[in-house]
Amino acid sequence: MNEIKKNITGLILCVTIFAAAYFTSNLISTILSGNQHSPIPTVIFAVLIGIITKNIFKPDARFEPGVSFAQHNILRLGIILLGIRISLSDVLAYGALSIPLVIICILTVLSVFKVTSHRLKISSEMSYLMAMGTSICGASAIIALAPVINAKKEEITYAVANIVLFGLIGMFCYPYLAETLFDGNQKAIGLFLGTAIHDTAQVTASGLIYEQQFAGSTTLEAATVTKLVRNSFLLLLIPIFAFAYMKDNQGKNYSRREIFPFFVLGFIFFVTCRTAGDELVARGFFMISESHWHYAISLVKTFSSICLGIAMASLGLSTDLSELNAVGYKPFLVGFLAATAVALSSFMVIWFYVDFQYLT
Repeated sequence: MNEIKKNITGLILCVTIFAAAYFTSNLISTILSGNQHSPIPTVIFAVLIGIITKNIFKPDARFEPGVSFAQHNILRLGIILLGIRISLSDVLAYGALSIPLVIICILTVLSVFKVTSHRLKISSEMSYLMAMGTSICGASAIIALAPVINAKKEEITYAVANIVLFGLIGMFCYPYLAETLFDGNQKAIGLFLGTAIHDTAQVTASGLIYEQQFAGSTTLEAATVTKLVRNSFLLLLIPIFAFAYMKDNQGKNYSRREIFPFFVLGFIFFVTCRTAGDELVARGFFMISESHWHYAISLVKTFSSICLGIAMASLGLSTDLSELNAVGYKPFLVGFLAATAVALSSFMVIWFYVDFQYLT
């Protein structure tokens, strides 16, 4: 009960912002375009209204627990429920394509940071934090790595601010850019969004923006699977960084249980449910009709979208522009070069080496 009381205020704020974003998007759709696809998706409004609320109205500390709960737990629930949209065969197909792509992007980011951070005299701790956040899974990767390399508080703040800034830019711009670059190929666009944008929430938001703007559900599915593949590399890179910093860290241990993204298992569970359910219902093993089964799937999809929309509102409410303004230009310059490099490497690998006949 105490936990509910602690989170309820912030959760109500996130839900309110999501509702306002939904109605604003629909209103603009009616006024400007007169059709069901808004020129400005709900997700963008949810993030923007959240940012405005955070930086102009400045909600007090009572709202922080609920906002944090939405950004982590409700986001993960939404991603888990996304699994109902795709089958195991899709996961295996996207995973097989994304693993080499993710590896190339990680190596690109690490190379950029190794060269630029040395030249611009960025601390090795901040460099590793930013490299981890850019190449793997944004702020969560930074927070997971920070105690392993004994990073200072201001270094963590700078690294997170860097990821937030360039992740938000990619989140807003890449869905539209990718639509042009990949000529509307939804699977290729999903692979690109899943590798070129940093944070899990930002990747999900970009996929939702594309889906709402271009009616492409496959893109969100491909982006989600690709991002989850990236997240799994956290288990590989943190031990590598821990080994490199062993003497400075004085043998401090970390828990694999704490860094493992367990929501990936929930996502796979719902993928399995969808795959098995489709097969069993089609064969008549369940006492429900196919129409009832698909109606149940649509309900889960709708609930997933609501969870993700609320999480996007919390993402905006967690973006403090003053923190971005306080960071010196050198870390942002390194972050910009790394973000640009990972986007270019992702684009080139997909464009030149992925079989587009397979992706159609």
